[in-house]
Amino acid sequence: MTRDLKAAVSAILQGYGAGQQPVTDTSAELHRLCGCLELLLQFDQKEQKSFLRPRKDYWDFLCAALWQQRGDTEPVRFVHSLDKLKTPLGKGRAFIRFCLAHGQLAESLQLCLLNPEFTREWYGPRSPLVCPELREDILDSLYALNGMTFDLDLLHPTRPLPLALGGPLVRPVLPSKAGST
Repeated sequence: MTRDLKAAVSAILQGYGAGQQPVTDTSAELHRLCGCLELLLQFDQKEQKSFLRPRKDYWDFLCAALWQQRGDTEPVRFVHSLDKLKTPLGKGRAFIRFCLAHGQLAESLQLCLLNPEFTREWYGPRSPLVCPELREDILDSLYALNGMTFDLDLLHPTRPLPLALGGPLVRPVLPSKAGST
């Protein structure tokens, strides 16, 4: 899983680095990166339920962890301002895209992972997020993206992919992603 993330980051650095064009919504590499991040953030996530609320997702972890470290943050405020986002999955995707566009993804995730005990409350032992060496590899890979330009439509973060880029008719859907965003 971390190898897939590193490969996705490498593809972006090779395809869009050294002053080349910005990464845009139509980039297959962007969609691969976001998919890898989403899978990583969902992998071995513990069941977090609350009364009369749906199952909590990685978005809830990000919010709780960031609140614990910094209180209210710009990425979280931005996502909350998007009224059309109804599910945690859609909000998590918008968070990732906002952070990429503003060069804040690695720092935001690092803040979320500062408290290992809190991370272990949300993730099981198989998650790369609880292993210090794998966590460091993940963050190093994401920090490499800080120099990249991401020109993304942040107001429509859940727009479907074109079919040629693995859109809904050809992209496999994991069971946990079956709901709408």
